Amino acid sequence: MMRMPDAQAKVYIAQGERAVGHRPDHVITSILGSCVAACMWDQDRGIGGMNHILLPSSTSSALGAGAFAMETLINDLLKAGVPKNALQAKVFGGAAIVDGLSDIGARNAAFVLEYLETEGIRLVAQSTGGRAARQVRFWPATGQVKQRLVRSSEVEDVPATQKSAGNDIELL
Repeated sequence: MMRMPDAQAKVYIAQGERAVGHRPDHVITSILGSCVAACMWDQDRGIGGMNHILLPSSTSSALGAGAFAMETLINDLLKAGVPKNALQAKVFGGAAIVDGLSDIGARNAAFVLEYLETEGIRLVAQSTGGRAARQVRFWPATGQVKQRLVRSSEVEDVPATQKSAGNDIELL
């Protein structure tokens, strides 16, 4: 799903979402674990966007699948007047958050980096891998990105409790 921070200056994107902005006060933000975000922008036109990629590939064109997420963000930027050869990119995420699980984070990051290279989009910065989640804030008009590493000790475990006899779950 594409979101544009017009009425509000700050927009949060979740897995499978993307946003495009152009005003100096537009900020696109997300929290990434093993997921990856590609921040792309045109410095001269002051237009940019960010996606949130869940998986490098999928059996369908599901939201959050790598190729779909990259293609739709690039298409949104082209529709906004950005020539493809003017795009620059910064890539974030791809952490190994949980011990013993497949290294989907590394695969996500490798996919995005290879995709950018194949498409001829210049990578100017990246922060991928590691063991910490990242909170990323992207200013699409300038390409500025701020990230904050979120260590597992900062994440509070909240137990789920049964709310009723049905399937509803209430988090306390």
